[in-house]
Amino acid sequence: MSTNEPVNVGDRPASVFRQFLDMPNDRPIKTLAITLIVALVCSALVTASAVILKPRQIANREAERQRHIVDIVSRVPDFAAAFSRGEATLEAKVVDLESGEYVPRMDPASFDQRAAAKDPETSVMVDPKEDVAWVGRRAKFAVVYLLVRAGKTEVVVLPVRGKGYGSMLYGYLGVSADLKTVVGLTFYEHTETPGLGALIDAPSWRRQWYGKRIWDQTGTQRLGIATGPVDPASPDAAYQVDGLTGATWTSHGVTNLLRYWLGDHGFGPFLRKLRAR
Repeated sequence: MSTNEPVNVGDRPASVFRQFLDMPNDRPIKTLAITLIVALVCSALVTASAVILKPRQIANREAERQRHIVDIVSRVPDFAAAFSRGEATLEAKVVDLESGEYVPRMDPASFDQRAAAKDPETSVMVDPKEDVAWVGRRAKFAVVYLLVRAGKTEVVVLPVRGKGYGSMLYGYLGVSADLKTVVGLTFYEHTETPGLGALIDAPSWRRQWYGKRIWDQTGTQRLGIATGPVDPASPDAAYQVDGLTGATWTSHGVTNLLRYWLGDHGFGPFLRKLRAR
């Protein structure tokens, strides 16, 4: 027989893929296989999208945090003009929360306080008796922001967090140069109930914090949220803002996180160091 005899292509066995496609669509094995293929493709697309978009998401979160910091310091009179003239700067510094001292060797731009709080090497477990804000673990260090004009600090912006009703609240507290008065309080991340706890985002409510006193003359911390509307004639009016109707747990959460971060286990040592300078 000649080796050059043509081969009948039709005699070749069908490929596995061709056999699969030729199966009746109602065969269970074909239905299952297609389902698995679709699931794998979708999973791959989701994973790829997450990887590709992660840098943009991180950048967006950072931009959102910066916007909230600027929202606080912009309450200072002549803020925009001072920056445009180069007379004011916003400086970021890393603080050792236990000692209250700055840590020059650490770069505030690369320090991730949230990640540090999850690492046993860079965090401490908060004693449940002290953990009124339900933070669990606290990073040993924190990044603070200082509005400096003519060599003097006008505003100190402190990162704060604590448990609300349905989420962890992440925000910033601005304190004036006297370290006794609030410049602003704003939250950049939370998932509190829309129309209730989420009203912590309402500009009208945020504006109430400006000028509130933190400590009374005995040194007792009294800053927080009232159980209802603040009575202007009440002695508590200097320290409180209106309660959030229908959001008791969120209100308690905000008061508790302020109590924690302004206390000895939070920024208390740092604020005492600033007063002594």
